[in-house]
Amino acid sequence: MNHRQPGSLTSEHGNLVIQGDWTLADYKALKKRVEANSDQQWAAERIDLKGLGKVDTAGASLLTTLLGPDTLISLTEQDGNTPTTLPQEQSALLQAVANAMREEPSPEPEGLTPVAEFLTETGKRVAAVWHLAYLLSGFVGQIIAMLVYILPRPKRWRITPFVAAIQATGLNALPIVALLTFLVGAVVAFLGATVLKDFGATIYTVNLVAFSFFREFGVLLAAILLAGRTASAFTAQIGAMKVNEELDAIRTLGLDPVELLVIPRVLAMMVSLPILTFVGIISGLVGGGMVCALALDITPTQFMAIVERDIALKHFLVGMSKAPIFAFLIAAIGCLEGFKVGGSAQSVGVHTTSAVVQSIFMVILLDAVAALFFMEMGW
Repeated sequence: MNHRQPGSLTSEHGNLVIQGDWTLADYKALKKRVEANSDQQWAAERIDLKGLGKVDTAGASLLTTLLGPDTLISLTEQDGNTPTTLPQEQSALLQAVANAMREEPSPEPEGLTPVAEFLTETGKRVAAVWHLAYLLSGFVGQIIAMLVYILPRPKRWRITPFVAAIQATGLNALPIVALLTFLVGAVVAFLGATVLKDFGATIYTVNLVAFSFFREFGVLLAAILLAGRTASAFTAQIGAMKVNEELDAIRTLGLDPVELLVIPRVLAMMVSLPILTFVGIISGLVGGGMVCALALDITPTQFMAIVERDIALKHFLVGMSKAPIFAFLIAAIGCLEGFKVGGSAQSVGVHTTSAVVQSIFMVILLDAVAALFFMEMGW
C-alpha cells in the first residue's frame, strides 16, 4: 500500500534538501515554506532532489519560485553533471514549468512619467504597425504565388465565384460611385469658379475639373468607397466562416482557403475597380460640366472641346493605372483581416473595422506616393 509523504524542504550543512510529494494537496503548507526561504539563493550543487516524490504542476511552480527557472532547469538536465538524477517524466514536467515561468512577460514598471508613458505607447504602436506590414507582405506574396500557380491551369479557375464577386463589388457599387463622383465634380467646379472668378479665369474651371478627376479623384473616390463597402464585407464573410469553423472544414477536405476564397475576390476587385474608376471619371466630368453650364455659361460642347484640347491622354492613363493596384491591396487587406478573426462575434467587428481603416490608409498613402513619383517623372 502506497503512503503519501507530504513535501518538505530543509537546510542541512548549507545544502537544501527537498523531499516528499510536491502536489496540490499540500500547496498551502509548501507555499508558506517557499515564501520563508524565498530570500535565499541556492547554488545548483547544494540542492538535493534525491528524495523528491510525486510532482504536479502546482508543486513544480513552487519549486521554480524557490530555486529559480535557470537553476531548476540545470538540475533536471540529464547530462551526468547534476548532483541528482530524476525520472524522465519528472524532469520533463519541471523543465516545462520552469521554461513557461521564465518566458512570462515581466510586469510593466509602475509610476512612469508622462513622457515615458508616451514613448512606451508610441513604441508599442510602431511595433504593431510593423507587425501588420509584415503579415500583409507575407499574405500578398502568398496570393501572388497562388495566382502564378492557378493562371496556367484553367481547370482550377473558379468562374462562378469570380462572376458573383464582380457583381457584388462592381455592379452593385455603380450607383453610389456615380452619385458621389457627380456631386464631388459639381463641388470642385463651384470652388474653381469662385476662386478663379477674381482672376478673370473662370474658363479654366474646365481644366481644373478634368485634370483632378482624370488623375486623382476618379480612382481615389472609387477606391475609398470600395475600401469601406467591400473590404469590410470580405472580412465579415471570411471571419464568420472562421467563427463557424467552415475554414477548418475546407482544409479537412484538402482544399486551400486562399485558392477557394481569396483569389476570386482579388481578381474580381481588380476587374471592378477600373470600371468604377472610369464611371467615376465620367460622372465627375458630368457634374462639373453641369455647373459650368448653369453658372459659367460654358456649354457642354465647349466643355468637351476644352477637355480634348488641353487635357492629354496620359492623365487618364495615370489615373487608370492606379486602379488595379488599389484593388489588389484592398481585397488582400479585407481577406487577411478575415483570416485573423478569433472565435467571437466581437472579433469579427474589431477586424472589420480594422480592414476599413487599413484599406483607406493604404489607398491614400499609395496615392500620395504615386503622385510624387509621376510628378518627378514628368508624367
